Amino acid sequence: MCLAVPGKVMEIEERDGTRMATVDFGGVVKEVCLEYVPDLVVGDYAIVHVGFALQRLDEESARRTLELFEELGLLQEEFGDPWEAVTAQEAMQAQEARK
Repeated sequence: MCLAVPGKVMEIEERDGTRMATVDFGGVVKEVCLEYVPDLVVGDYAIVHVGFALQRLDEESARRTLELFEELGLLQEEFGDPWEAVTAQEAMQAQEARK
């Protein structure tokens, strides 16, 4: 199943001419392309599908949706162990790059 999942923009940077963001999906952090919603800023919430932010979302709607996904077990299904492993690997690489 494919879902568009709400997430909070934590950091924004330009990478090779593309606006990218670090986005928190209720504890799972991933890199997301902002090219479809270029006016997003840190602290905004967005609906994300396959790594692309598609639309801004208000915080209350985002939180309710994440809670519902969690209750239904959809976040586990969508962001199961493979995402967690990649997230940990990306975090370690980012930490090493900052040194």
